[in-house]
Amino acid sequence: MTPPILVTGAAGFIGFHLSAKLLASGRRVVGVDNLNDYYDVRLKQARVETLQRDPAFHFERLDLADNGGVARLFETHRFDRVFNLAAQAGVRYSLQHPHAYVNSNITGFLNILEGCRHHGVGHLLYASSSSVYGANTRMPFSVHDDVDHPLSMYAATKRANELMAHSYAHLFGVPCTGLRFFTVYGPFGRPDMSLFIFTKAILEGRPIDLFNYGRHQRDFTYIDDIVAATAGLIDCIPERNAAWDPRATDPAASSAPFKLYNVGTHRPVELTTVIELLERELGRKAEIRLLPMQPGDVEATYADVAELYDAVGSVPETSIEEGIRRFVAWYREFHGV
Repeated sequence: MTPPILVTGAAGFIGFHLSAKLLASGRRVVGVDNLNDYYDVRLKQARVETLQRDPAFHFERLDLADNGGVARLFETHRFDRVFNLAAQAGVRYSLQHPHAYVNSNITGFLNILEGCRHHGVGHLLYASSSSVYGANTRMPFSVHDDVDHPLSMYAATKRANELMAHSYAHLFGVPCTGLRFFTVYGPFGRPDMSLFIFTKAILEGRPIDLFNYGRHQRDFTYIDDIVAATAGLIDCIPERNAAWDPRATDPAASSAPFKLYNVGTHRPVELTTVIELLERELGRKAEIRLLPMQPGDVEATYADVAELYDAVGSVPETSIEEGIRRFVAWYREFHGV
């Protein structure tokens, strides 16, 4: 029997959708989540309950910072593929709660790496973020760019994940693939993300705070595209590069079985455009308050997806118009509005 696949953060936005896709393809999935209260736990529980309708899905409530619990998890199930999507998310939340990011994103990820190391996992794929590009202003963002100037604790922990993964790939031969996700949105998304916040405010007649005076641009990437790319890389296992030149300064190259990908649409959109599309779908006008840039924010994100295309032969392509239409339809149904 094919070993089950581990998906951490299975009650989260991306983890839920990825688990559903893997189950639909006939794979067995062990989903792990600590169901913390960073946002409405009822949404997380609804995701888990949806997945549990499939008998091939097994759920375990576990905090990845529990090293004994994670060790038992790997000992029990003997995974061959691991998707680590569990993390403390949110740039602005990290300004006030930095310890949460170390516990989840650093200690938790170390325990996953140890599980992969000691149990011969054939491929670890883990969520990084476009936030790692930090102060870099060269567009589009490339995996070959320098990313050593993070602008938030969240971004710093995601960059640390990439460095930790590289060390385990180098020292212990654990094949590691890092996925730099760009502004993921869609049905069952996180309530702290911009589309949720904007939609809720418009429907309730409350003002929307637009920072950087509305000039922010984001490479919005629809959840189905994120999941297709992520699942498509499951067997694109990095190999050691014997020709790697240690004198080179390319952060995406290595002699270890290690790889990085941007997962985005390659089409940045201004937030004012997103609000206009929401207004059209909701049939209501938004009240907007223009405010200065917030600490930890970047002005724009824009993904170079050449490496992703070379690996899987396709890139995210859902238009922002279509994605918002689907999101609003789900929002109305789920919330009964």
